[in-house]
Amino acid sequence: MSSSSNLKSRLLREGFRHTFRASRKMPGMSLTVLLSVAIGIGVLTATFTIGYITTLTPLPYPAPGQLMVVTSEINASQNPVSAADFLDWREQNHTFQHMTAMAGDTFNLSTGDQPENIQGMRATPGYYNELGGPAAFLMGRDFLPEEGTPGKGHVVILAHALWQRLGGNPQIIGSSIWIDGEPYTVVGVTRGGFVDTRAGEITVPLVFTPEQNNHGYHWLQVHGRLKPGVTQVQAQADLDSIAANLARAFPKTNQGFGVLLTPLQKVPERARTTFWLIFTAVGFVLLMICVNIANLLLARGLSRKKEVAIRIALGATRWTIFVQMISESLALAIPGGMLGLALDYALLRYAIHMDPEFALAANQASPHINLIALVFTIAVTTLSGMFFGYAPAWFAARVDPNEALKDGHSGTSLVRQRLRRILVCGQFALALSLLAGAGFAMESFRNRIHAEVGIRTDHILTFSMRVPDNRPSEPAQILAYYRRIVTSIQSVAGVSSIGISTGNPLFGDIFGMAFTVEGRPAPSNPSQRPSASLNLVTPEYFSTFGIPVERGRAFDENDMADGVRVAIVNENFAKRYLDGADPLKQKISMEQLVPGVARLGPAVDWRIVGVTRNVRGFQKEDSPEILIPFAQIPWPVTTIAVRTAIDPAAVSKRVASAIHSVDSVIALRNMETMDQTRAQATRGTRDAMIACMIFAGAALLLATIGIYGVMSFAVAQRSSEISVRLALGADRGRIIFMILKEGALLACIGLAIGLCGAYFIGRGMQSVLFDVAKIDYPVLAGVSVLLLLAALAACLLPAKKAASVDPMGALKSL
Repeated sequence: MSSSSNLKSRLLREGFRHTFRASRKMPGMSLTVLLSVAIGIGVLTATFTIGYITTLTPLPYPAPGQLMVVTSEINASQNPVSAADFLDWREQNHTFQHMTAMAGDTFNLSTGDQPENIQGMRATPGYYNELGGPAAFLMGRDFLPEEGTPGKGHVVILAHALWQRLGGNPQIIGSSIWIDGEPYTVVGVTRGGFVDTRAGEITVPLVFTPEQNNHGYHWLQVHGRLKPGVTQVQAQADLDSIAANLARAFPKTNQGFGVLLTPLQKVPERARTTFWLIFTAVGFVLLMICVNIANLLLARGLSRKKEVAIRIALGATRWTIFVQMISESLALAIPGGMLGLALDYALLRYAIHMDPEFALAANQASPHINLIALVFTIAVTTLSGMFFGYAPAWFAARVDPNEALKDGHSGTSLVRQRLRRILVCGQFALALSLLAGAGFAMESFRNRIHAEVGIRTDHILTFSMRVPDNRPSEPAQILAYYRRIVTSIQSVAGVSSIGISTGNPLFGDIFGMAFTVEGRPAPSNPSQRPSASLNLVTPEYFSTFGIPVERGRAFDENDMADGVRVAIVNENFAKRYLDGADPLKQKISMEQLVPGVARLGPAVDWRIVGVTRNVRGFQKEDSPEILIPFAQIPWPVTTIAVRTAIDPAAVSKRVASAIHSVDSVIALRNMETMDQTRAQATRGTRDAMIACMIFAGAALLLATIGIYGVMSFAVAQRSSEISVRLALGADRGRIIFMILKEGALLACIGLAIGLCGAYFIGRGMQSVLFDVAKIDYPVLAGVSVLLLLAALAACLLPAKKAASVDPMGALKSL
């Protein structure tokens, strides 16, 4: 065993020394291999490291496998949880250590000259202790149980990033900050890292009022930590039993509702899908790089045939030849892997600089970044070196010394040529898959940019705001508050119209409501009622966004709370739920939203008075929508759209000043033009498209280089045959056609195989594509033609070279 190990070590050392000497003789080829491997491994390692940090590393909490997301389940879909359901689950379960609820919210934080609207959440006491315990805090503590009761909830926990932005005062615990015009005592500051990205910038206690403690209004997110030794299946059965009891006790609100447990994850499934698609694309590119290097080494192997034959004749075993050739390949791959690790580090620094959210995750996982990157790089480098070195080593070990020393063309050379052609076909198959993926991404981006969203986005300034909690919350008072806001904005020069709504038309509505159509049988199970998105809008909403009312009328100033309750539906609602009946003769029954309170009022009838064109926005499918007059259900949290006669960005400061003249505490969130909103909404698609285009461009270049190398080598091998053909009178154009046909045949075989890969890539990308079919025939046809043209272009130079051979000179050299 010891002698065998010594032999392998000696062969590896000899392989490394031979590679170093060969590199000095052929620096161009060695540099090409080195840089190709470095770029491929560097980008793949960086992609893996980013994906590992953001999607694969365990959550930075103790026993993360015990953490579960608990949602209401209806019709196999996840839904928010009602306050009463949460309280019953928490009290009656036997499988959870803790269960906490939270709800996202925005807050007006008084900082500097103007208030700032920041994103945060309300959480029941114990939320941070459930996640990480004392380790979640840089200083301070979690909320105490009594701080979740009415009158004692004016305490706040700051995220690490906000604490730093406020000056990083180490004595901040116990001091007060002003939120929504009232003082809140700071009791904790979280550590930097992933906790910040979940909680927003501030957390205040979630205090349930008697009105909120109901089973009908679903608005909470719920997390829970399992008891040690309890499985997800056991906990699911426990909660299923509780849900069944609640359905019997409260059939009007809970019948048909179940409970669904899912493990707590860092990122949504959509982000995971995107990561694996990009990782696969980079892996394809590295694989194509290895194929090109293998072809290069196969070509170089012919020049070493006599050397290998002599060594075999002198007693070297074929195993010895094979191991040494593999070691030479590893000697080329290892420096490339080291450069790739340096490139990985540079790309990670760039990602941290460009993406603050990734910077938080990277900071949390930093003890593992270098180790994971190193292990992955070593593994990929070793596999790459063995992959592109295996075929040359195997053929070198099969050299027939008698044939090689006679300078004959052995069958091994023919087999070698066939393998090179097979590798090129594989390259084209991979290239087609990558180009198809890039084509799908480009088509998706084009569809998003040019999609008929159903609104006019030019000359519109939008922002979100909420009435502070300490302001009057009765419906009439909320309506009067917004009227003062609108009157003040109207005084700004250049403002044409102002529309108020509870949803942004580009991103859909925040409410989903179940309803029944009057005169039609209602399902015995209330949970089986149809549902639609609900938007509360002012009459000017339609003219501000340019949404036409196709039938009936729009809302007007007469549609008040004390008037007839009216509704407008979109075309998709009428098509899906009214079965061809005249919409203007229909009524729908729907529970009322109660402004400022998380509960539903009794069901009332709403008479349909109009049908609008569908407003699709950036949703993948048209959604049925119900619009209700804002005056009939005034809501404290809104999106305000201001149409201007001039550049909307030019009036933004004046609009903000006009609002602060009414209420100096109010803060505005996401004030930007609709064109900016649209560009921001497509950023993720654009970035994915650019990444796919880069990888696809690299694949196209590599496939082109691969077929060029194979055809050049084939022409060199067949120079004698071509000379004979020319000497016998063959037309030079026919020679060119012969070479082009051979290259086109290889490309077509690869393209045929690649269509299968393109199909599966199309299926895998469906969740991240917009309006792109699983099989987009125009895209597949386009990339196939592009690859075929690239193959013909790559074959053209070797073909011309073959046709320009001097037949007499070539024949004399035989």
